Amino acid sequence: MNALVAWLEKFFLPLASKIGGQKHLIALRDAFIGTLPATMAGSVAVMLNAILRDLPPQFIDGYDGTTIPVIKQIITINGYVWNGTLAIAGLIFVFSWGYNIAKAYGVNELSGGIVSTAASIAGITFSFTGGIKLKGLNLDPATIEAINKAGWAATPKEITATGWGWLPLNNLDANFFFTAMIIGFIATMIYVKLMLKDITIKLPDSVPPAISKAFASIIPATAALYVVAIFYWLFSLMVPDMTFLQWMQKTIAEPLLGLSQGFGAVVLTALFVQLFWFFGIHGPNVLAPILESVFGVAQLQNVNLFQKGGADLVISEGYNWVRGSFDAYAWFGGSGGTLVLILAILLFSKRKDYLTVGKLSVGPGIFNINEPIMFGLPIVLNPIMFIPFLLAPVVSVSIGYFATIWGLVNPVSQQVVWVTPPFLMSFLATGGDWRAPIVTLVAMVVSFLIWVPFVMAANKMDPSLGEEAEK
Repeated sequence: MNALVAWLEKFFLPLASKIGGQKHLIALRDAFIGTLPATMAGSVAVMLNAILRDLPPQFIDGYDGTTIPVIKQIITINGYVWNGTLAIAGLIFVFSWGYNIAKAYGVNELSGGIVSTAASIAGITFSFTGGIKLKGLNLDPATIEAINKAGWAATPKEITATGWGWLPLNNLDANFFFTAMIIGFIATMIYVKLMLKDITIKLPDSVPPAISKAFASIIPATAALYVVAIFYWLFSLMVPDMTFLQWMQKTIAEPLLGLSQGFGAVVLTALFVQLFWFFGIHGPNVLAPILESVFGVAQLQNVNLFQKGGADLVISEGYNWVRGSFDAYAWFGGSGGTLVLILAILLFSKRKDYLTVGKLSVGPGIFNINEPIMFGLPIVLNPIMFIPFLLAPVVSVSIGYFATIWGLVNPVSQQVVWVTPPFLMSFLATGGDWRAPIVTLVAMVVSFLIWVPFVMAANKMDPSLGEEAEK
């Protein structure tokens, strides 16, 4: 065991430290965190609609919340909240992304967010064309003339509808994330580099700072936007049938999201989160580019599908495993499922140091805060805890994963705040599926059985081991 830990310290820890300190990955993590006020507000709205509109029909025949006074109005209000949050989650993210890149380089953050947003939106189609051909349609000349004057095209058998000046929501929601990460990054980096080279418009010191900052950003921002615009133009010549956003979604986003649904990808993600944590590095933060940009995007897709058609639409068209699935079925008490470790310590540990830390960690653990036991026991760099800390979450993830893909429980379709206690977390996250807390309970019991032998083994070890490991 000591040899394994020494090998990980020598080869894995330096890599983990470099990843954790990479400024662009930090900016990406902070960009996702920056969207939380909007995404959580939208998630609350969808969750309330799930409770008021979608959950009762499972138990009450004939229930229709959209026809009940007060409840009907609340459902409508929640719809407005969704419109301004999750429906345009990608648009909110792209501003946060540019803002945090600019912040990482110490230049005007507001202009960075604006450049990222403008560059990404520039490639979205503002028009549509759709043909309507109905069986038995036979338009008379006067009707055809009226349709043509209105700006559409018509024949006796078919109407071709066209329009301009609209932005489809499916170009601004979670589908926007992957394009924004690339285009927003490139545009903002051009802006940043020109700002750092001081290729700016300089105004006298007497000019108010807000005006000076805005003018200083004009040349870098214009250059960045023109570079992106030229790219969009060249792309349209090479791929005339789709926008860059559509191409990205088809060739990169969909395959990547598809790969994320494989059992191996889910297990590896859980395993690496635990490895980082074992060395005292916040695993979910380091892996935020994967957790949020892949599994998080899948979760937003599920949330939007639930808003449109409830759990049935999520099951038929959504993703089985998303960001919140880790929280619901594996990270009860925090990364590693440490709430069951606390229970195992209180029941089986004879060590005073373990019992003291366990008692102090109960309260935070219920709300998925596990730093007290991570660093107080400690679990970090504690060889006796290495195997269960890696193994228990992998087993828990496996239980939740197969329960979901086998249809034993609905997929996670709500974004629930991470401090929500276990059982309630999985119940709410699945849109009120009563089976979800049972799956969580099974995962917790199995994890508990994995932890117990190691807690009992620690009883036979020198009590000073905890202090030595911490040093």
